[in-house]
Amino acid sequence: MNLLLDTHIFIWWDSQSASLSASARNLCDDPNNTLYLSLTSVWEMQIKQQLGKLELTRPLDVLIAEQQHVNGLRILPIQLDHILALGNLPAHHRDPFDRLLIAQAQTEGMSLISDDALLKQYDVIVLS
Repeated sequence: MNLLLDTHIFIWWDSQSASLSASARNLCDDPNNTLYLSLTSVWEMQIKQQLGKLELTRPLDVLIAEQQHVNGLRILPIQLDHILALGNLPAHHRDPFDRLLIAQAQTEGMSLISDDALLKQYDVIVLS
């Protein structure tokens, strides 16, 4: 199964595994699943780091490279069709990063792993 990680899930999976539900942990650890991290999440983490709102255990580039090497994490680029899909989303959620993750999951036919209950209001499979 192709799974898109919400930003907080990626952070928890890497360094705060006690915050993950057992279900989310099992999904991330299952070698039959392909895990994706959107450039949207990378952008969000970089911004939050610069604002002093996020502290990571390692530099962001090192963290991502390690997850790619150790867990086969794939990076999902932001494409034009992802951005255009935003125009079809109802305004349930105002966070622009989360909205783009939803659009990407819909466009790519992926399930989204997230603990954000608001995302379940959209036409996308949200696993938690």
